[in-house]
Amino acid sequence: MFASEKALKYSQKIGIDECEIISVKKKIITVRITDSEIAEIKENFGREFGVRLIHEKKIASIQTTNEKELEKSIDNGLKSLTNLRPREFWGGLPYETHHRILKGTYDKELEQISGSKVADIAQEMINSANNSKVNTITGSLNIVSEDFELRNSNGLHYDEKATYISGIINAESEHGETPVSGIGYDCGRTLVNFDTEQIGNDAKIMCVESINPQKINSGTYSIVFEPYSVGEILAFVIASNFNFKIFAEKKSCFSNDFEKEIAVKEFTMVDDPHVSEGIGTKSIDDEGIETRKNNLIEKGIFKNTFSNLFDSYKQENKSTGNGLRIGSPLGRSSEPIPISAPHNLKIDSGDSSQEEMIKNTKHGLLVGRLWYTYAINPIRGDFSCTARSGIRIIEDGEIKGSGKPVRIIHNLPIMLKNISEVSNKSRNVIQWASLPSIAPSIKVENIPVNNI
Repeated sequence: MFASEKALKYSQKIGIDECEIISVKKKIITVRITDSEIAEIKENFGREFGVRLIHEKKIASIQTTNEKELEKSIDNGLKSLTNLRPREFWGGLPYETHHRILKGTYDKELEQISGSKVADIAQEMINSANNSKVNTITGSLNIVSEDFELRNSNGLHYDEKATYISGIINAESEHGETPVSGIGYDCGRTLVNFDTEQIGNDAKIMCVESINPQKINSGTYSIVFEPYSVGEILAFVIASNFNFKIFAEKKSCFSNDFEKEIAVKEFTMVDDPHVSEGIGTKSIDDEGIETRKNNLIEKGIFKNTFSNLFDSYKQENKSTGNGLRIGSPLGRSSEPIPISAPHNLKIDSGDSSQEEMIKNTKHGLLVGRLWYTYAINPIRGDFSCTARSGIRIIEDGEIKGSGKPVRIIHNLPIMLKNISEVSNKSRNVIQWASLPSIAPSIKVENIPVNNI
């Protein structure tokens, strides 16, 4: 009998109303790249358990790596319930669910990959970033394979194998007046679709083309945000506004705008848990609820939010299948209490190529990456971010050179109403310890910029 099954039977034996047990068995391979060479290849194996107990509407949580101590942990959790207040709104854990295998979520080759193959991939990333004007190459490669199992006392039993791969290269140059850098990245779920050469090449191009940047005068610009910078804005500025809990508590800048126009009609933003190769793709969320495609913004109209069981019950609503236990660097964790989060935040592609977007720009900037992106006043939608390297100056439809760092302080509702073009090509994006997204380049008008 499996440890989780045995522990679940024990919880029923001692009379606990509901019990949920999560088991995550993981293999994580991490390659660290410093000084233009592989500095370390580290392989970790582990198994963790998370337990959520619900008794008399009180909720306790336990997390452990010791499967032999699961029953004892349940006893301790039960004792701790005496100090907790009941959650009268709690409506119960789910029952039987229907799991289906989605394309592009598991790769046997990644699960069984050898150390020498991993080293070859990392070295290819480095080699493709090499250039006479690049002084230093840093970065990382993460490959994760996991066995995720979810059981609860209502008879739900769900298990799934999953694989993930993510690589990033940062190329740095000191050939100009000031140091500059460039970034390249790729991520996905299978090895065959992972482009090692593009990672290094993108970093090299951004770095070399950023050498000897010009001062950018403070003012108002049209900005073409490339996918990596769009992903940053999605993860740290936009996503939280569509969290049902934040929306219901009137802490979203769109809390009063449900079913209203909040963006241009050319803008559609979807949480898509079924897209192939998506970092967050899954048919069942981490609480056992079937996932579904969820249009958050549809042709500019605010249509939906996302939520987990707890937050939905609290507002007498239904979960949208967005109960997640997010792991690091990729995949799931055994966190006993899930959070509400999107699976794959996706912006639908538009009609323009990035080249056409640049050609249609009279006075603007092309921004490849952003740093220090955060909300200043979340309820108003004010946010701040900094563009450092990877900035191109656009004049009369042509790139005239690279730009020095600038700070952007803007407002999300205003920004969404000023989107003028969305590119026809998207990429998987994931920032460190953040939300996965699928983003195209986006052009936004009338953005105030301040030089640094």
